Amino acid sequence: MISHKTMINKNKYSYFLILLLLTAQTHLFAQDYRSPLDIPHALSANFGELRANHFHSGLDFKTQQVINKPIYAIEAGHISRISISAGGYGLALYIDHPTTGHTSVYGHLDSFSKKIADYVAQKQYEQETYVIRLDLEPHEIPVSKGEQIALSGNTGSSGGPHLHFEIRDTHTQDPIDPLNFYAKTVADTQAPDLRGIAVYPIQWQGSVNKSTEPLRITLSKDQQGRPLPPNQTITAWGDIGVGYKAYDRMNGQHNIYGVKHTRLYVDDQLIYNSTVNRFSFADTRMLNTHTDYEDWRLRRSFYTKTFVEPGNRLPLYATTNKGIITINQERNYNIRYELEDHHGNVTRYAFVEKGEQQDINYGELCNSFMPWSLHNSFVNSDFSLHIPSGNLYNSICYNHDVKPSTDYYSNIYTVHNHPVPLHNHAKMWLQLHTDTLENRQQYGIVTIARNGRISWLGGSYKNGGLEASIRELGNTY
Repeated sequence: MISHKTMINKNKYSYFLILLLLTAQTHLFAQDYRSPLDIPHALSANFGELRANHFHSGLDFKTQQVINKPIYAIEAGHISRISISAGGYGLALYIDHPTTGHTSVYGHLDSFSKKIADYVAQKQYEQETYVIRLDLEPHEIPVSKGEQIALSGNTGSSGGPHLHFEIRDTHTQDPIDPLNFYAKTVADTQAPDLRGIAVYPIQWQGSVNKSTEPLRITLSKDQQGRPLPPNQTITAWGDIGVGYKAYDRMNGQHNIYGVKHTRLYVDDQLIYNSTVNRFSFADTRMLNTHTDYEDWRLRRSFYTKTFVEPGNRLPLYATTNKGIITINQERNYNIRYELEDHHGNVTRYAFVEKGEQQDINYGELCNSFMPWSLHNSFVNSDFSLHIPSGNLYNSICYNHDVKPSTDYYSNIYTVHNHPVPLHNHAKMWLQLHTDTLENRQQYGIVTIARNGRISWLGGSYKNGGLEASIRELGNTY
């Protein structure tokens, strides 16, 4: 039996731990970093913004449409990495700050300060290469807070002059939202801009408007720019997920940004709560399950799902029943979104899903069921596909189609009937029906897009066919 005094002591200890954690977190975000630039802050992109196959991992600071703005170390530390590449971050610097446990990253630079440039030139000479990655010891290039380390630029995969800036946890290298430290320097009184909602019947478990296909609705706006109710009635039965299409805005900028906080309520009960504040680079490709991948792939449109698929490991969510809504009564289900940016500006939007009994299409017997958690394979005499475990975010009923061809050295294969993202690579093998080239390195697999456009995938010759890696299903080869 636990005594009353013991319970009091345990409660005091728990309270102390909670207070300690809150104090540590407050100290973390109260860190007094200087600005990496000495010009007013204006962003062209924010942290967690939705990109093709990844979340944006930092802030993109505008540099007044020019290069060669001085870049400064935000805190004392030492250069831990220097990178020069044709793509990616181009010329980039990484500074470890031991007193805070953070690493600051500065990308797309035009040039380095003299002591850094001299060091790089010596290493390039020694290694006989311009493109280089250098990992430095703490004593090699120390820097002080406010020291000029570079000039801004437009190098690497950059669409215009800007500074790509990150703050990472040095131990894990996970990126953290820099606005935790710089929010007061960015003007923002504008709430997120909601543009659409989507309703997703869970596969084999739900139906929306008597269909198993997703329902995506573009929202009209009133004269004040507020989203209007959906232009059609939404009826549903069974297990349903919902999603939205929205962008954030900031004062004086024409850019669109990612939404930081999302809350979903059903009949005033919070069932989904997400905050994009930190993630792992190993998991950033899981953006493809965080969003509606099919709509992105086919229409280059980003809907955010507010339910969590079983293979989604992103540490962004607090949910009830994974955010899935069970509609099993013939009544109105009141759905409400709250979308909030880093500065506390909130957009609220409510709509109704009408519970209405309707048949749930369980489909025909699946001959090629692929569970999300297992290694999956599809193999026949002229084709094979091997998907290692950990690649699927949800289970699928794999669909395969083959057409004979005289235009190519193989048949034409459609590898599943709609776009499905893979987290890592799967191996695909196609048999050659004509194998006449002496130099087999001349063979290559091509992807045939829906509009007939052909793009080179490549591959290597193996057992009378070609093997290649793919990172999505739903294409034709």
